[in-house]
Amino acid sequence: MTDITALTAKQAADAVASGDLDPTELFEAYRAKAAADDLNAYTWVADAAPAANGVATTPLAGVPLAVKDLFATKGVPSQAGSRILEGYRPPYTASVVERLAQAGAPLLAKTNQDEFAMGSSNENSAYGPVLNPWDRTRVPGGSSGGSAAAVASGSAPWALGTDTGGSIRQPAALTGIVGLKPTYGTVSRYGMIAFASSLDQAGPLTRDVTDAALLYRHMVGQDHCDSTSLQHPEEIVLPTAQRLDGITLGVPEDLTGEGVEAGVLARFEETLKVAEELGAKVVRVALPHADYGLSAYYVIAPAEASSNLSRFDGVRYGKRVDADDLLTMYTTTRHDGFGAEVKRRIMLGTYALSSGYYDAYYGRAQRVRTKIAEDFATAFQTVDFVVTPTAPTVPFKLGSKTSDPLEMYLNDYFTVPISLAGLPAISIPAGLSEGLPVGFQLAGPAFSENRVLDAAHALEQAIGFDATAGRAG
Repeated sequence: MTDITALTAKQAADAVASGDLDPTELFEAYRAKAAADDLNAYTWVADAAPAANGVATTPLAGVPLAVKDLFATKGVPSQAGSRILEGYRPPYTASVVERLAQAGAPLLAKTNQDEFAMGSSNENSAYGPVLNPWDRTRVPGGSSGGSAAAVASGSAPWALGTDTGGSIRQPAALTGIVGLKPTYGTVSRYGMIAFASSLDQAGPLTRDVTDAALLYRHMVGQDHCDSTSLQHPEEIVLPTAQRLDGITLGVPEDLTGEGVEAGVLARFEETLKVAEELGAKVVRVALPHADYGLSAYYVIAPAEASSNLSRFDGVRYGKRVDADDLLTMYTTTRHDGFGAEVKRRIMLGTYALSSGYYDAYYGRAQRVRTKIAEDFATAFQTVDFVVTPTAPTVPFKLGSKTSDPLEMYLNDYFTVPISLAGLPAISIPAGLSEGLPVGFQLAGPAFSENRVLDAAHALEQAIGFDATAGRAG
């Protein structure tokens, strides 16, 4: 076995379980790669491999896990990409990270991210931008850009990310890997530093669909520490489908191509043809309110962020700027600790929630959210899945959109409506445009992860995308 890091996570787990691969050797191989990272994908890397006693008998067999900096990890810097939490070491570990560790996936490293998960390019991190392994002059997407770049570059076998409006799917698309956003509530949010509580959800970023299913399988479950968590009604199984016979895919009628790059649209249409060759039926479907998704999201998410980030006051944890009085200490700490995008969203959210504007903005946005959820429910009466491009463009140049927040927000055009509806969706690689990866998004009804993963697996096998192609970039 010449390069054990070339194995998928499932292959590595099987090799450890069979005794053909030493888990300590596997961990050290990845630790060396993570420590040598030149993409700025990591904010912390483990000093040494953990004890491997009995790990070969666990479900994940010692395959190391990279974890987004948004998750609290006991004794390890957990900074959410922000200066206000620089060096913060929590006294506890997030439920999902703990659950995966118990299943046999030890913590390899913490990954860089947009500050408090607010961004679509990973340029909002207080610790510098992450570079895309396909082209180091371009972004990897965000906010889970560090996790995506780590997996795409081969320095981690798989990684944990979070998705509020597309922060798993969009970076997966822009780095040529797989990203799954689960049904809201199926994974505990306890210990996941909050951005927008009614939208945030943890999920896997992996090299292929089988690895996504394997990791997600050990993430799900109700948690008494998270009142919004719930038990998934089905056991998550590894996908096996090779065909899409009997499956109907719905393409939203308002997908006209406007704002979508020609190469991205071409890969999307080619993937639809592949789906038809596998036996699927492709039809048009109406989502009349989805076009308002971004507008609603950028009221709801900042409003919830305004509330959640009020806890960062310089008193309880994190950065503190000493001052002569309490109010000055609060304001100076937040001024120095928060980045520009976080400040922008806090101000937007505070305004939307303020007296006299609550009904005009936040209340109306929530009603739009309900309409979007109803649109998806209606669509799923006639189709099995709704499909779109994951992102409207290929990875864009570093700095090219930082001066125009609206242009940056438009990167989440296809992902946000699904988040607002709380539905599961996956992004898989659909090929290249201009030599850069393009993602194909497939969304299903709530709790349909097994069917989503199966359909994605069949498409993945037929497309035959080489996820390792960008590693030499």
